[in-house]
Amino acid sequence: MLAMLTSPHLLRRRPRLTISDQDLARLEAMAANKLSQDPDLANHLLEELGRARIVPAHKLPRTVAAIGRSVTYHDETADRDRTVTLVFPENADIASGRVSVMTPIGVALIGLSEGASFHWETRAHAIRRLTVLRVAEPRITELVET
Repeated sequence: MLAMLTSPHLLRRRPRLTISDQDLARLEAMAANKLSQDPDLANHLLEELGRARIVPAHKLPRTVAAIGRSVTYHDETADRDRTVTLVFPENADIASGRVSVMTPIGVALIGLSEGASFHWETRAHAIRRLTVLRVAEPRITELVET
């Protein structure tokens, strides 16, 4: 299963991605380690990383979804907004809104900018259209809790 649709029509419309050089090596290593357990997800992450623009961490725009940042997105199918914080797998806690980058939604969101819209395929194979509404740095209390 792919986290985003891969028809030729939708591939042309995939939003641009920006990833920090600081996160790139760890994301690539995690994807490589995940190849035997979940090859679809791992390959999709590697594809996304391969097409991303890589920038020094200090130059990553604040409007780009990255590890540790909160992302508010609108699910057009369900007509609801949701806010999650992208984290590495060891810090994931769905109940607290911390979503692993090694999940379909984590792979779909990493590197996207505010305003980006995309089609996403859930684990249940439902097709959703999501739009990134806001990206925010973590609050100090969130940093202390993790």
